[in-house]
Amino acid sequence: MKLFEKLDTALVFSKACETVRIEPWGKNSLRIRATRNGFVRDDLPHALQEKIEPPKGVAIVIDGEVSGTIINGTLEARVNQKGLITFLSNGKQILTELPIADMCERLDARTYSHLAGSSYRVSSSFAPHADEHIYGMGQHRHGKLDVKGCTIDLVQRNTMVTIPFYYSSLGYGFLWNNPAIGHVEFSENHTRWVADSSQQIDYWVTAGDTPAQVMVNYVDVTGHSPMLPEFASGFWQCKLRYSSQEELLSVAREHTRRGLPMSVIVIDYFHWTAQGDWKFDPEFWPDPQAMVDELKSMGIELMVSIWPSVTVHSENFDEMEQRGFLLRSNKGFSVHGRFVDSSHSGPEHLYFYDTTNPQAREYVWEKLRKNYGQYGIKFFWLDACEPEILHKDYDNLSFYAGSGAETACLYPKTQAQMVFDGLKSQNENDIISLCRSAWAGSQRYGAALWSGDIPSTFASLRNQIPAGLSAAMSGIPWWTTDIGGFIGGDIDSPSFRELIVRWFEYGCFCPLFRLHGARNPCDFFNTGGPNEVWSFGEKAYAILVKYLEMRERLRPYVMQLMKAAHTRGTPPMRPLFYDFSHDDKTWSIADQYMFGPDLLVAPVLHEGAVSRIVYLPEGTSWKDSWSGNIFNGGQTISIEAPLERIPLFLKGDAQLPLHK
Repeated sequence: MKLFEKLDTALVFSKACETVRIEPWGKNSLRIRATRNGFVRDDLPHALQEKIEPPKGVAIVIDGEVSGTIINGTLEARVNQKGLITFLSNGKQILTELPIADMCERLDARTYSHLAGSSYRVSSSFAPHADEHIYGMGQHRHGKLDVKGCTIDLVQRNTMVTIPFYYSSLGYGFLWNNPAIGHVEFSENHTRWVADSSQQIDYWVTAGDTPAQVMVNYVDVTGHSPMLPEFASGFWQCKLRYSSQEELLSVAREHTRRGLPMSVIVIDYFHWTAQGDWKFDPEFWPDPQAMVDELKSMGIELMVSIWPSVTVHSENFDEMEQRGFLLRSNKGFSVHGRFVDSSHSGPEHLYFYDTTNPQAREYVWEKLRKNYGQYGIKFFWLDACEPEILHKDYDNLSFYAGSGAETACLYPKTQAQMVFDGLKSQNENDIISLCRSAWAGSQRYGAALWSGDIPSTFASLRNQIPAGLSAAMSGIPWWTTDIGGFIGGDIDSPSFRELIVRWFEYGCFCPLFRLHGARNPCDFFNTGGPNEVWSFGEKAYAILVKYLEMRERLRPYVMQLMKAAHTRGTPPMRPLFYDFSHDDKTWSIADQYMFGPDLLVAPVLHEGAVSRIVYLPEGTSWKDSWSGNIFNGGQTISIEAPLERIPLFLKGDAQLPLHK
């Protein structure tokens, strides 16, 4: 057998029972798959859309048994006779596979440890670059924007979202195109990707001169977000839960009475008869149609929370179990969680439906269409969609898509797909689902990610900025937090009132602007503490109203940003280096960001602070939106930031209606 072959537009390397296939997949991009199972499979779960027609000019050069080269645009992959791959962009080396050094032998850069059947524990290792910065990888709580030096688990957890794509400061993007449980090590001596169970190695590399070019390439192959529905650009009102139709309407009416803007209000958990029924409890929600109609008359859309969990008390449990729509355990009972339910009995054993099963998705969508859609409700909060199972024993789970160890990271993406496909089947185009987790490509199903059940502390607020920017650099343009944090928050405490103001100021300049939280005293059977803008005292209220009004004035600008996100994958909220990659200082700044091309945002992140240090990128002038003072770029300044002010700077001659 030849070491190198050209098959259609692919370069294939075969040696020692391993087959490696490298082929063009999008502009300036290559997909690499490797296996010891005899041939590369096309039917395994992954993040890329169907094969894209290769650009013209793809070149493959084979030098006998010595080397093989494939070139797609500016990206080139060279394979030597040992099978090691080196990637170059415009002739400059950007990424190289690295054999792992052992005292007695040289191990391969790609390793396979056989498990059972056709599955292996696989890894791919790459050489490190001391001056490389790495951004993306989903959303995490470690507070870092540059994840070089970190080890990151590839698993979905509440507040920790795995999207295995990163952007490198060397000018390339890398996608670990595999939904398996595992981890990645961005260490000083190597970068190593590990899948605990997989049938083949699969990754994708793209190159670009700017972060924006790389992001375009990435969303072209994983999917563009839809156009954000216009209503979603406004203010979202949420609390732990509204316990009844009358309680929810009373809040919407009070907003209207006070002349305050509200675009969305949310019905959270326990509105149902039982988990897995996916319908209103008529005792507390007696007339959903009248509720929806009244909200619409006030210009407010209704979003309803649904969970993927089912109890034995659900009217749908028997059918879903019999038809194989629930996740299965390989050993023992298929019980994967415990939680109290709307009946206040329990804790109940929970089963989770299998979102990777197309028939199960159609079944659940039909329940949503029948029980919510009939009232005109089409926006859903997909909570607990990691899924939130106990112990995270994914190797004991079986999904329709494959074993849990091989496919579990897919779950939140296919949950969002359930809603997207259902709405599309009804010719709906305004689609958005609020999700607690996501995977590569979730954006194409209208997934809006939020940062999960985070604490109500200034430390938590500080972590939100790099968390949101990392999500943005992972291809997720629609992102938000629970303003004020979810866990805790004494609304009578001066400390918390300061926190809610600072968080609200920051939230005004997030892609989605949403107030949520349990608030003390927190009782999950009841409604939690008050969480409306008038709940935190008159001083805080006056400030929050100003930012409600500011967001309303900015909505046309926000929608322009969302159009760029839809067409080019440009994140509305992005790190400074995205727009100023020529300025070396911007690569290390994690507590400021650009909100679109014209506005630099520098949230106040420490209790008691009334000023902060701000770096203004070079290459343009900057106008302090509050004072009107003009500053040259390329300098660090100290700016006043009393409680009512978040530091905001307009780039150059930009004009935005920030103030009346």
